[in-house]
Amino acid sequence: MTRPTPETLAHSARRARSAAETTDAARAATPTPAVRPTQAQSQVSGAGSLVRSLEALGVDVVFGIPGGAILPAYDPLYDSTVRHILVRHEQGAGHAATGYAQATGRVGVCIATSGPGATNLVTPIADAYMDSVPLVAITGQVARPSIGTDAFQEADIQGITLPVTKHNFLVQNATEIPRVLAEAFHLASTGRPGPVLVDIPKDVLQAPTTFAWPPTLDLPGYRPTLHPHGKQIREAARLMSNARRPVLYVGGGVLKAGATEGLRKLAELTGIPVITTLMALGAFPDSHRQHLGMPGMHGTVAAVYGLQKADLIVALGARFDDRVTGKLDSFAPDAAVVHADIDPAEIGKNRHADVPIVGDARHVIDELLAAVNAERAAGRGTDLTDWWAQLDDLRERYPLGYEEPSDGTLSPQYVIKRLGEIVGPDAIYVAGVGQHQMWASQFISYEKPQTWLNSGGLGTMGYAVPAAMGAKVGMPDTVVWAIDGDGCFQMTNQELATCALEGIPVKIAVINNGNLGMVRQWQTLFYGERYSNTDLGTHKHRIPDFVKLAEALGCIGLRCENAEDVDKTIEAAMAINDAPVVIDFVVGKDAMVWPMVPAGTSNDEIMFARGVRPTFDEDDI
Repeated sequence: MTRPTPETLAHSARRARSAAETTDAARAATPTPAVRPTQAQSQVSGAGSLVRSLEALGVDVVFGIPGGAILPAYDPLYDSTVRHILVRHEQGAGHAATGYAQATGRVGVCIATSGPGATNLVTPIADAYMDSVPLVAITGQVARPSIGTDAFQEADIQGITLPVTKHNFLVQNATEIPRVLAEAFHLASTGRPGPVLVDIPKDVLQAPTTFAWPPTLDLPGYRPTLHPHGKQIREAARLMSNARRPVLYVGGGVLKAGATEGLRKLAELTGIPVITTLMALGAFPDSHRQHLGMPGMHGTVAAVYGLQKADLIVALGARFDDRVTGKLDSFAPDAAVVHADIDPAEIGKNRHADVPIVGDARHVIDELLAAVNAERAAGRGTDLTDWWAQLDDLRERYPLGYEEPSDGTLSPQYVIKRLGEIVGPDAIYVAGVGQHQMWASQFISYEKPQTWLNSGGLGTMGYAVPAAMGAKVGMPDTVVWAIDGDGCFQMTNQELATCALEGIPVKIAVINNGNLGMVRQWQTLFYGERYSNTDLGTHKHRIPDFVKLAEALGCIGLRCENAEDVDKTIEAAMAINDAPVVIDFVVGKDAMVWPMVPAGTSNDEIMFARGVRPTFDEDDI
């Protein structure tokens, strides 16, 4: 294995310490622009105003790549307290900013130039939009007189990203920059979080202007509803007190709202089973007795059954995604629905809500606690003993598990399970998309919020490595593992060079099954084992050799091919804290993710394993 030079490591350590100090200082500062002290007005360029605005907003790090149109911004950035991390691809910048935001709860910032630089940000912007991540993307644009002329490296990034941003801006005058930046951060981080694009023409960046802070925000009509309506809360509490088969269906909005403590209190007060979506893992401890697991296509039998047979679903910050509901018209046919979400557009979008509640999840849960306590004080409540007996029976008969490969190859589930057990619940786990993502959601125990990051809505291959990089920058004292597939890893692994040079010691577990695993699984089950274009050659030809590739990118490369070496390989990676580490786990190609609800079918059709359908009591079928 090849280690970076002592000079590189010393430089990396300095940068890491500097990042940690900057992060701590930024967290201690008040992030709201309106309460920052007013600074004296000063004459700067538009670019200088941009950088000064980022500093005033408490930004400690941005991820980006310079280019012609954005280049004026890079000159004042050279002297700024804001750390710039030079990525190798704009997609990496966007996902790194997303990982930073998901791990810290702060706004992530990425920068790109016009044209192809900006369009390379479209995927991470769309990814952040689907998963409600606070992101501000700053792009350069050609000079104003050239807009609309098909100038060199011109693209209408404002129009392109309109469907996948919470809002976007094309700055027309340098005097607008402080206000627009403050508004962008406010929009990204309040209400339902999401990405905001700020596109700035080159001549605006070069123009002289006066910088003054704080600006006055001008956002007429933008007033997210934080506090729910009291009547709706009381009705929800009444239904919760009378239901015989209730479930709490918890989505990522509970994490976004910082409502995990309230959720636990509500669950324990009511005794209601808790189901957490893929985006909400860690919002409620996996080890808690009331936790049924994840619902949907690859959810636990107990969680899928719990939703299907419920007479009341209390949805908190969830959106009734198709991967959860299966065939929508057969989903939870006997359930009344209480749907609480900060985004009114989500309520009733996919499933009718009998009790719609618009509000921030933290306030909703706090007020539900008070209302349920009032119900209890009045002697109203329900006995859930029979409901729990059914659910516990299913948990006992259909636990998550896997079969060892019959050909003696390494089991990917075993690798991921041991990784979670050795590394522990305090680490941050970042997954790519596919089989390894589902196994990571199933076989690692998530006990704390912000410890599970993944691309849930868009399902972006290539998310894991740059997102892990961003998470590690934001949380430098926390161990960060990316669990990636050999397909996903080859899309954005160039960011490991960024990690090596910038002193960002992430750890990458490549679950190398030689194939596009989830696609192969579908080909096995639904396409008669006709494996069209899913063999990647990472097994047969060892192209690329992931150990050599890791070393070429300045990382430590390790390989594990049998179960006896799994623990010591993970422990070897855990002992390395001065460089990124990549482990090539060579696993069997035929492992599948179970349970599974085939796409487009009812959740009643859940398969526990291939050819094995769960059996329920006759009255429950």
